[in-house]
Amino acid sequence: MGMTISEKILAMAAGQGTVRPGNIVTAKVNWCMSNDVTTHLTIDMFENKLREKKIYDADSVVFIVDHNIPAENEKTAKVHQVMRRFAGQHNIKLHEGDGICHQIMLETYVQPGNLVLGADSHTCSYGALGAFGTGVGCADFLYAMATGTTWMMVPETIKFDLKGRFPEGVYARDLMLKIIGAIGANGANYQAMEFSGEALRHFSIDDRIVLCNLAVEAGAKTGIMEPDDLVTEYLKENRGMNPGGLYLKSDKDAIYRKSYTFDLNRLEPVIARPDHVDDVVAVSECLGIKIDQGFIGSCNNGRIEEMRITAGILKGKKVHPDVRLLITPASKRVYLQALAEGLIDIFMDSGAMVMNPNCSVCWGSCQGVIGENEVLLSTGTRNFKGRAGHATSKVYLASAATVAVSAIRGVISDPRDCPPAVIPAHPSSRA
Repeated sequence: MGMTISEKILAMAAGQGTVRPGNIVTAKVNWCMSNDVTTHLTIDMFENKLREKKIYDADSVVFIVDHNIPAENEKTAKVHQVMRRFAGQHNIKLHEGDGICHQIMLETYVQPGNLVLGADSHTCSYGALGAFGTGVGCADFLYAMATGTTWMMVPETIKFDLKGRFPEGVYARDLMLKIIGAIGANGANYQAMEFSGEALRHFSIDDRIVLCNLAVEAGAKTGIMEPDDLVTEYLKENRGMNPGGLYLKSDKDAIYRKSYTFDLNRLEPVIARPDHVDDVVAVSECLGIKIDQGFIGSCNNGRIEEMRITAGILKGKKVHPDVRLLITPASKRVYLQALAEGLIDIFMDSGAMVMNPNCSVCWGSCQGVIGENEVLLSTGTRNFKGRAGHATSKVYLASAATVAVSAIRGVISDPRDCPPAVIPAHPSSRA
C-alpha cells in the first residue's frame, strides 16, 4: 500500500520507512517560524520555564515581525524589542519590514519535502512548494525550537482533483472559497488537503499558494500539492541555482479518506458572506451591497499577480468617493516589483492607499480598522465577527478582481463586467 506526499514527508522526518494515518511520530523539523503575535510568549516560556535554556539549531529558526509593523502603541513596541533582543542573543534570523511571514518563508527558506512548523495557522501555505507546513501553538513551537523535533499524528488525506481552466473573471481565490463552501469550515479537520489534477499545470505558484494557504479555513492540518518544474523555476528565481529540496509524489495506490472533483470551467466569481468563511455564494447574490472599504493584500492574495490584476482594473479609473481602498503587497520583494512595473503609480492615481508590506487589514489591528456597521470587502483570510474592527461591522471575502471593481463602483460588483486591462511591463521591471 502506497503513501501520499504528506505521509512520505512525515515518514522521512520521523526516520521511518512507512507511516499510516493515525500513527503518532516524532519528526525532525526543518524550519521553525514565529511572528510578532506570539513570539514574546514563547520567549517568556523559554527564559522562565525551561531548565536547559538552549536552541537546538538557530539556523533553522526564523522570527518575522509582520502583524503590527510599524508598532502602533507602546505594548507592541515592547514586543518588538523582546524579539530583537532574543534574536540577537541567539543568532536567530529576524525579518522586520520585509513583509508577511508566509511570503518571506516561501521566497527565502522553504524547500520541497520540508517539514515546517509555524506559530501561525496559515503555515499550510508552504504546500505550494511541496512542503508540509502546519501551524502550532507556543508550547509546541518552543519544544521544536529547543529539540529540533515535534510529535505529530499522521493525518488522513483528502484529494481534490482539479480539471479545466478558469473562465474570465475567475481566479484561484474563487476556487478555494468554493471548495471551502462545498466541504464546510470543518470539512477537513486534522486532515491534509492534497490538490492534484491536470488543471494544476496551468496554475502559477501564486495560484497554488492561494489554495494551500486557505486549507486551514476548512480545518485542515495542511494543504499540499506535488512539486514540479515550476517550483524549480520559482526557487531559482528567488534563490539562485541549485535551490535543493526533495520532489516527492503520492503513490498511485495511496489511500485517501475522500476524493472530490472540481471543474474549473464551471466556476464563477464567489463571495464568502459574513460571518462565516464557508457561507459562500455566487457574486450575483451580493450585487449592489454598499461597501465602505476594500482591501487587497494578506498572505492569501497579496502577491504580484494580484497586484497586476488590480492595476489592470484600476488603470484610468478612480476609487468611488465613498470607499477607502487599501492595497498591501505581501512582501518587500513584491512591493519593489510592483514599483518597477509601474503598478504603484496606477494604485496611487486611482485614489487607493498603498500600505507597507504587512498583514494590514486582514489582521484587523493596526491598519484600516473598520467602524460601527461598516462593510469591508476583503482578500483577507477570515471574516468572523469583529475580525477587522467593530463587532457590528461586516466582512465579505472575494478575489482581488472583485474587490477592485467593487471599490470603483462603491457596491459589490461582478468582475466579469470590467475585465482587467493588460499592463505593459515597465522597462525596469524584473518580471
